[in-house]
Amino acid sequence: MHRSAINQLSALAALFALAAPLASAPAMAADVAAAPVYKAPPPVEEQSPWQIRVRLLGVIPDDGGKVHGVQGSDLDYSSSVVPELDITYYFTKNWAAELILGVTPHDIDGAGTISNLGKIGEVWLLPPTLTLQYHFTDFGAFKPYIGAGINYTFFFDQKAAAADALDVKDTFGWALQVGFDYMLDEHWGINVDLKKLFLQPDFDVTVAGQKLTGKADLDPWIVGLGVTYRF
Repeated sequence: MHRSAINQLSALAALFALAAPLASAPAMAADVAAAPVYKAPPPVEEQSPWQIRVRLLGVIPDDGGKVHGVQGSDLDYSSSVVPELDITYYFTKNWAAELILGVTPHDIDGAGTISNLGKIGEVWLLPPTLTLQYHFTDFGAFKPYIGAGINYTFFFDQKAAAADALDVKDTFGWALQVGFDYMLDEHWGINVDLKKLFLQPDFDVTVAGQKLTGKADLDPWIVGLGVTYRF
């Protein structure tokens, strides 16, 4: 073969070698354009573990009790409606602790064989109650919970009426709780709450100069309706 023909064939081979990558470039660009683009998910903002509620409480004691040594003696107590603040801390999304703070006034009346005494006296209660709660989280905006805990009640501003003197003793008690929050958005909700306190303080009373002792079976129901705010 003539040398010039060989040179022409070599030149054509070189051109094909250069053209092949250029021909495949559009296909490669199309593949790159069609490849899915993955974006990092937005950071998840953790919800604060703190929550507060403001409630209106109805405090309804059970009537019952006795003056020691007085056969057939009994006691009645007035109910009351008071504002209350509670603070809740969430350890996890399900487990939380709640502390309620409020004061409530009550009259103590004689009943049974001492009903003729009428109003024996009146007293204010400060019953801080700490409960451990389990919150159910599988019902959307409706968030029910149950709880149990301990109470320590302080009795203050005690005033005798038919009695000469009255002293109700501070005491521990147990608490059970059930309720729910209905969340309107991430922070605000409506709360309904029911507690039962098992509270039976001892007391000293002086009537007509005679010093007596007794036990008041208060065991109040506490019914609450309020507003929840989750930070």
